[in-house]
Amino acid sequence: MSLHPVIDEVTRRVIKRSAETRAAYLAKIDHAQSVGPHRGKLSCGNLAHGFAVEDKPGKDALAGAQRPNVAIVSAYNEMLSAHQPLGDFPPIIKKAAWAAGGVAQFAGGVPAMCDGVTQGQPGMELSLFSRDTIAMATAIALTHNMFDGALCLGVCDKIVPGLMIGALSFGHLPVIFVPGGPMTSGLSNKIKSEVRQRFAAGEIDRDELLKAESMSYHSPGTCTFYGTANSNQLLMEFMGLHLPGASFINPNTPLREALTAAAAKRVVGITELSEDYRPIGRIVDERSVINGIVGLLASGGSTNHTMHIVAMARAAGVKIDWTDFAEISAVVPLLARVYPNGVADVNHFAAAGGIQFMIRELLAAGLLHDDVSTVVGDGLHRYTQEPFLDGDELVWREGAEQSHDTDVLRGVAEPFAATGGLRVLTGNLGRGIIKISAVEKQHRTIHAPARVFPSQEHVLEAYQAGELEQDTAIVVINQGPRGNGMPELHKLTPSLGVLQDKGYQVALITDGRMSGASGKIPAAIQITPEARLGGLIGRIRDGDMIALDAEAGELRVEVDDAELEAREPTTFDDKPETEFGFGRELFAVFRRNVGSAEEGACALLDAQPAQTETRTTVAEQAPAE
Repeated sequence: MSLHPVIDEVTRRVIKRSAETRAAYLAKIDHAQSVGPHRGKLSCGNLAHGFAVEDKPGKDALAGAQRPNVAIVSAYNEMLSAHQPLGDFPPIIKKAAWAAGGVAQFAGGVPAMCDGVTQGQPGMELSLFSRDTIAMATAIALTHNMFDGALCLGVCDKIVPGLMIGALSFGHLPVIFVPGGPMTSGLSNKIKSEVRQRFAAGEIDRDELLKAESMSYHSPGTCTFYGTANSNQLLMEFMGLHLPGASFINPNTPLREALTAAAAKRVVGITELSEDYRPIGRIVDERSVINGIVGLLASGGSTNHTMHIVAMARAAGVKIDWTDFAEISAVVPLLARVYPNGVADVNHFAAAGGIQFMIRELLAAGLLHDDVSTVVGDGLHRYTQEPFLDGDELVWREGAEQSHDTDVLRGVAEPFAATGGLRVLTGNLGRGIIKISAVEKQHRTIHAPARVFPSQEHVLEAYQAGELEQDTAIVVINQGPRGNGMPELHKLTPSLGVLQDKGYQVALITDGRMSGASGKIPAAIQITPEARLGGLIGRIRDGDMIALDAEAGELRVEVDDAELEAREPTTFDDKPETEFGFGRELFAVFRRNVGSAEEGACALLDAQPAQTETRTTVAEQAPAE
């Protein structure tokens, strides 16, 4: 099947746009390759420090240059369900790497905070910037110049994008991403959501709510809904950085252990010391990035990746923007219904045919690039295979050619929707993102008066006071990267859901983020420019009429342009403190230097001077050509 003309056109545009930055990136990693690895370049003192703790066989191997050394970079911690299983991986990896002719060393750990724990808490204001911290921690782990390849162990939200950005700064090294897998299915996501709304409506007490939450999040592994964490896993396969079928195998199973060992063996086989050298900086290119976007849109994935994919691509010298997302979304069909886009969880999605079926369908429709390099060989078609154990041997065979459950997964011929699950919004407020795959059609067009708030806590206070019992466009400002680190506002979903169920028109408009599990409320998020940088969202007043048309991709405040420009930014006497406490003061350098959401909101790549006094005109907020 020939490539779809829109995918071809967007790819060509991205290649042209990225020509200078991509060439500079490739020159950088080629230079890094030429001056290392690497251990042979170290002095005897350097090298002695690097293998001091190894046993004699390990010392002998690392003293020479014949056995490649694999860095293990892990997000393990024992509190978070998704990352707790990773604690068992290093011994498996070390044994497998040695058997394959290599050595593996635990090079470093990276932080892994959980948005599920910090939702609605002050710590959530560190969440987005934890991605940049993880990238730096990854670079520190790899900077010892002892390594010929790496395995990145991580699963959730900011962890995988952070590991990716850090690994790409060592783009001359081959890197395979190693997931932990989802927890087994517990209380259904549909029932969990209903319980949350009942609590928000005052129908049940906290004990009943906690019981339901504990039945949902009940064991090691990622949460089973299709939020940012599981979107990460799907992306790693669509971009050729996992072993095929690795994403959704449950923790603490023989197959999971076999896949972890296989990743160690494979990375040994693709180092510069092998005959099949596959550095990550070459694998992550314009085509693989487009494949990632297609996978995200076809699956109804997380809105957070409209920033994360941009930042990861920039780290490899590839420039993409939201117009690319919009044009791809217009031709990529929605093939999956996984909560919050449906009632199924990722275990059901995998059983229905999962990633392998999706890739097969999208390749056949010309919506994916097959001519890419991956960690297992050339061609994305390799990812239509899924892993099995034949006795004790790990084998791959072709995955499902037909969906096993068309309520969860469908082919291109009969999709759930003709277009992808995300929309780019444009209008006189700038540009933003909305996830419509979880929003019923009757709720995708909203015309309602604005009610402006400085924080989600203020919204909930108004809700509890009964002030929102009407058609309302909830506008929450100063939630962008420069404002307060761009926390997710997922805590609002149950309360706004109650209002929607009562028959009111309800929408959320914000320069902040929503969870990757964004639910049934139409949420126009990541509005750029943000209020703190003079964005016009910061000049909306209570009572201004907001017109949101998610289908058409339009968002406007119905105020004359001249009046909107003349207004001063909205202020609040009791504006919440967001700069101190819970470690927030330590991240001031990120808030000062971070760019816009559309640029990836990555302070490491942006490093722009602070512009807190910037005023933006209506004309300046018009969408770019």
